[in-house]
Amino acid sequence: MSKKTILDDQDIGLFREAITGVRQIKQDTIRLQSPAIKQKAQIREIRESQQAQHYFSDEYEPLLSQEGPVRYNRSDVSAYEVKKLRRGDYIPDMMLDLHGLTQQQAKSELGALIEACRRQHIRCACVMHGHGKNILKQRIPLWLAQHPDVMAFHQATKLWGGDAAILVLIEQNS
Repeated sequence: MSKKTILDDQDIGLFREAITGVRQIKQDTIRLQSPAIKQKAQIREIRESQQAQHYFSDEYEPLLSQEGPVRYNRSDVSAYEVKKLRRGDYIPDMMLDLHGLTQQQAKSELGALIEACRRQHIRCACVMHGHGKNILKQRIPLWLAQHPDVMAFHQATKLWGGDAAILVLIEQNS
C-alpha cells in the first residue's frame, strides 16, 4: 500500500486558496557567544588548570596518619566531616578515574577535578587511583592535603571503590 496520497485538482485548489498571502519565514541566526568570548573562556580554563597544578608539590609531605585507612581533615574542619565521609553519608557527584596515568597527568587531572567541582558547586568527589604499583595511591593523599580547597578526604567505602579510591570533600565559596 502506497503512502502517497493522490490529490485531485479541487483539493489542490482549496490548499492554495488557504495559504494565499503566506510568505516564507526568514531564518535568523542568533549567536549567544561571540568567538572572542569563547576564546577568553578557554584561556581562563587553561589558566585555572595551570594554577591548580601549582598546589601540588612532590617535596612537601604533610603529616598523615599511618594507621588505618587514609584520612585527612584540614585544621579548621571538624573531624566529624571525616567520619561522615567514612560512613558514606556523602555521595560523590563527580568521579575521576586515574588508572593508567602518569604522576604528572594525575596531578593535572586532580587539579582540574577540584576546579570543576568548585565551578559546578559540587561538594564531594571520588578519585579512583586503583591498586597497581601503589604510586598514585601514595601520592594522591599527599597532593590533596596541599590544596587549600580540600576540606577533608577519606578512603572510599566499598560502594565507591574501597581502598582503590578516595572520597574528597571540597570547600565551596558561596
